[in-house]
Amino acid sequence: MAVQKIRALVAEAREDIRRVASRSDLEHVRVRYLGKKGRLTEILRSMPELPAEERPAVGREANAARHELESALVERLRAVEEAERRARLAADRPDLSLPGRRLVPGRLHPLTQVLDEIIDVFVGLGFAVAEGPEVETDYYNFEALNMPKDHPARDMQDTFYVEDDILLRTHTSPVQIRTMARRPPPVRIICPGRVYRRDADITHSPMFTQVEGLAVDRDISMGDLKGTLELFARELFGPDSRIRFRPSFFPFTEPSAEVDVLCFLCKGGGCRVCKASGWLEILGSGMVHPQVLRNVGYDPEEVTGWAFGMGVERVAMLKYGVDDIRLFFENDLRFLSQF
Repeated sequence: MAVQKIRALVAEAREDIRRVASRSDLEHVRVRYLGKKGRLTEILRSMPELPAEERPAVGREANAARHELESALVERLRAVEEAERRARLAADRPDLSLPGRRLVPGRLHPLTQVLDEIIDVFVGLGFAVAEGPEVETDYYNFEALNMPKDHPARDMQDTFYVEDDILLRTHTSPVQIRTMARRPPPVRIICPGRVYRRDADITHSPMFTQVEGLAVDRDISMGDLKGTLELFARELFGPDSRIRFRPSFFPFTEPSAEVDVLCFLCKGGGCRVCKASGWLEILGSGMVHPQVLRNVGYDPEEVTGWAFGMGVERVAMLKYGVDDIRLFFENDLRFLSQF
């Protein structure tokens, strides 16, 4: 009698399992038949009340029923999960008739754009691009450039020191020294790269980008420098650009000059951008000091040279009318997307 009851229970349970459509309902069926208080469990607990000769047959039938129902539950669970997966895929199916999303193309950073323009101008004039380490020795950054340890010009460049004689370069002039020290003239190079100084406000940054140029050969003159920089200004700021030289001092050039470009906003008439002067300062330049030539093994009686240096951020601020250098480093897409 108990065996028949178990077989009827299995048939009923299999029908309930077949009708289940969700994992939660399947769990309820499992608990109803196989849980601690399930119907099959109740039959097993009542076995002590059965006659001794019936217990083995009932036990075998009950264990077989449990295995059969567990297998049926696992098989139905796979079917339910597959049905749910298909339902999710159908619900998430993309509407191919919808218009696609517009992809916004990336842009080069404005400083990279200006740096590329500067490099293109001088490469077109036959200059090679030279690079060097950003962590420099005191010798290459100062002493070889005619600035011994007690030279007052060192106060013009507030320096980040790593150790006593190791520092973050304050300009890219060490690249010029390294290049001249390992090869004879003629030399025509530009030296782009990051430089570091203890200075920070709306027009200065502790890290900024500089481009320096150097030409060393026989019979190089200040006229060659002026003609080269005039061409550079026209290429970068427009065909109507003009430059002027103002006497200045740099320990590694003699004579030295600051170079201004005609204000591209007021064309020399005077405005807020040029502070009513009609001119905008863009770089420093001069003839390479004879002592610097001696320091790299050149004979200043045989060769001469000129050099210049400019801050790329300064040029970009003038070119685009930007009044705060910090905007270039804040990664604000509203600002960057304008270029």
